Amino acid sequence: MSYGCSVPFPLVPRVITIVGPTAAGKSALSIALAHELGGEVVNADSMQLYRGMDVGTAKLTADERAGVPHHLLDIWDVTVPAAVAEYQALARAAIDDILARGRVPLLVGGSGLYVRAVLEEFEFPGTDPGIRARLEAELAADGPAPLFARLRGWDPAAAEKILPSNGRRIVRALEVIELTGRPFTASLPAPTPHYASVQIGVDREPAALDERIGRRVDLMWANGMVDEVRGLLPLGLRDGRTASRALGYQQAIAQIDGELTEEQAKAETAQGTRRFVRRQRSWFRRDPAIHWLDGASDTLVADALARTE
Repeated sequence: MSYGCSVPFPLVPRVITIVGPTAAGKSALSIALAHELGGEVVNADSMQLYRGMDVGTAKLTADERAGVPHHLLDIWDVTVPAAVAEYQALARAAIDDILARGRVPLLVGGSGLYVRAVLEEFEFPGTDPGIRARLEAELAADGPAPLFARLRGWDPAAAEKILPSNGRRIVRALEVIELTGRPFTASLPAPTPHYASVQIGVDREPAALDERIGRRVDLMWANGMVDEVRGLLPLGLRDGRTASRALGYQQAIAQIDGELTEEQAKAETAQGTRRFVRRQRSWFRRDPAIHWLDGASDTLVADALARTE
């Protein structure tokens, strides 16, 4: 797959993306580049779209943003199911506004499908309320495991890209398969760029990233993860099909319910994050247009700037 650099002649205007796995250092790089280039950040982390989900998503505070405008943070209530098509429209509107003001848009995050939906001419398959309701009823009654097994039999390539616990995405994949009669992966279009883009990937050595994930999870709990979740429960977090299953939030809910100890909740969050990181790497590493940089390098900002010239 390619997100927009292999085009016959340069498209204008240009978007800079900063992608890669969780905890690699994307946010810090985005702030540095924004100051150097006169840029503004457009969020491409699906969980940072939710209001009140701050600690568990490592959302930058106002001070940490260092005066850099950020777009598409805190736009959905925790009860709203994530919708990539809606995100696509909002992100493109934000990017077009940034460009119209003569600024540089930096699309930053680790949600690969969201990035692809913005950068490519990406039309989403339709939906069928009857099929969706039936599959969601199965999910509610039996959990995601039987549906995931069905998906793995029908479309192994799609199953490789979806977490077995992500019932919402499993349901969507099965719905598209039933609607189109084709594998879910076949419904994804061939890449045609919507924007010209320079794509920068940030990663670290696996052992170093594993250690950073462990520290991040410890810091989440130290900074009030459980209190954050307690505050979101009256706002409907349990009913949020997307938000309630976010890494850390699902485990904190289980801790509040007495199903996990604090140490178990933290361990499950770290383990789940490391699995997610492997999937992020698998997604992004397939794209030859991404220029990969070492998030631990002392010359990271200079190296990234060189790629934008």
